[in-house]
Amino acid sequence: MTTTPTVPHKGAILTIILVSYFMILLDNSVIFTALPSLEADLGLSTAELAWVQDAYTLVFGGLLLLGARAGDLLGRKRVFIFGLVVFSLASLLIAFAPAGWWLIASRAVQGIGAAIVAPSALSLLTASFEGRERARAVAAYAATAGIGASLGMVVGGALASWFSWRAGFFVNVPIGIAMIALAPRFLPETVKSPGRFDIVGAITATLGVGGLVFAILHGSENGWADTTTIVAFALAVVLIIAFVFAESRAAQPIMPLHLFASRERTGAYLTRFLYLGAMIGFFYFTTQFLQGSLGFTPLQAGLAFLPMTLVNFAVALAIPRLTDRIGNTTLLVAGIAATLVGMLWLSRITPDSGYLAAVAAPMLFIGVGQGLAFAPMTTFGIAGTSPADAGAASGVLNTFHQLGTSVGLGVLVAVATIAAPASGVETGASITAEASAALTAGTGLLLLALVTTIALIVPSTLKRRRLSAVSGRADAVSGGTVADPAGV
Repeated sequence: MTTTPTVPHKGAILTIILVSYFMILLDNSVIFTALPSLEADLGLSTAELAWVQDAYTLVFGGLLLLGARAGDLLGRKRVFIFGLVVFSLASLLIAFAPAGWWLIASRAVQGIGAAIVAPSALSLLTASFEGRERARAVAAYAATAGIGASLGMVVGGALASWFSWRAGFFVNVPIGIAMIALAPRFLPETVKSPGRFDIVGAITATLGVGGLVFAILHGSENGWADTTTIVAFALAVVLIIAFVFAESRAAQPIMPLHLFASRERTGAYLTRFLYLGAMIGFFYFTTQFLQGSLGFTPLQAGLAFLPMTLVNFAVALAIPRLTDRIGNTTLLVAGIAATLVGMLWLSRITPDSGYLAAVAAPMLFIGVGQGLAFAPMTTFGIAGTSPADAGAASGVLNTFHQLGTSVGLGVLVAVATIAAPASGVETGASITAEASAALTAGTGLLLLALVTTIALIVPSTLKRRRLSAVSGRADAVSGGTVADPAGV
């Protein structure tokens, strides 16, 4: 008697991956609209408030590469489920946090779970879909990244207004339990690769970037000539150099340096780093302005992001068709440019600014930009990788995503601190000045992202297009056809 092989349920696979990834991204932004009430409830300082976010994103970004490697060695399905368990338990700990140190420590644990889930999710997606199906799945994954960040603001604001800032983390628990129950049934098993963990690489990467962000935040509050600031900067540089050296010598590195041999992928990583650095500042400081200067409640502040969320969602739905018609390169350049225009406009806020003209209108540009940019950034970040490098490439992509938010927030908080009043007393005018300074710096990051894209990604894709055209003409002569696999 023969048995019929089980046909994978593609819809269920994609749903589990996207919902789990959405949950991670939701917690990356759900806390923003709750920051003022969280700050008052636990009595946090400005630096501690920044660490509530950075503890999560630093550990998330620092361990992503190790999480990707774990999926390769132990099986991505098993690792994915374990990550969901860690993330859900940490969310419960955060919801019960009695003090700032507990909250920050639990956010770090939550970052561990996210670092395990995120690369496994993208790897499972690329392993489960091929061809046009994969392109559409990647577009949905990228859209989730943009929409999750935007919708988190609304969810966080609503829950903080109606219940408590803690409710935003309680929500994760039933979602996590549902995904943990469904994953074993629907997710495909992946082949385990022989090898070992690159512990030295994971430790030096995490401590190096953590030291850099600590130095930036500490320097902004205590002075750039402060001994602790200088020592932290020096140690961060040494650890980052040690990481690169370790990766060049490791037999099985968590960040294979040959991934950077492609200008296209390198450009995608750097662009994502800079773009996310700007976007984290947008969410963090716009929320502060809405509540501290315009007097919005957490719910009103969350709803204030709806123009961007709705536009982002509409554009994201159109991405597969737009990619077929005009290609990823044009979409990425247009997306970053639109975001830059919106951020520059928003950075001109004053204490007398009104919501519609000063905030909602520029948000429309930012929403369009996010919707256009995320899918191409994801596509270029994993372009041309072999199946053996798929896990590492997705890990590097997510690493630059999270490290961009960590370092970017540290830099922008430092810029805002320079604009803060010497008295230390926050008023609507001072909050506006700090937000304006940070958003102006965020505009600079977006300009660098645009320059990086034009300098690294555009030439590579144009070259491929020319080669594809030549190959297509040659193939047409022989009676065949050639499709452009990159969708450039």
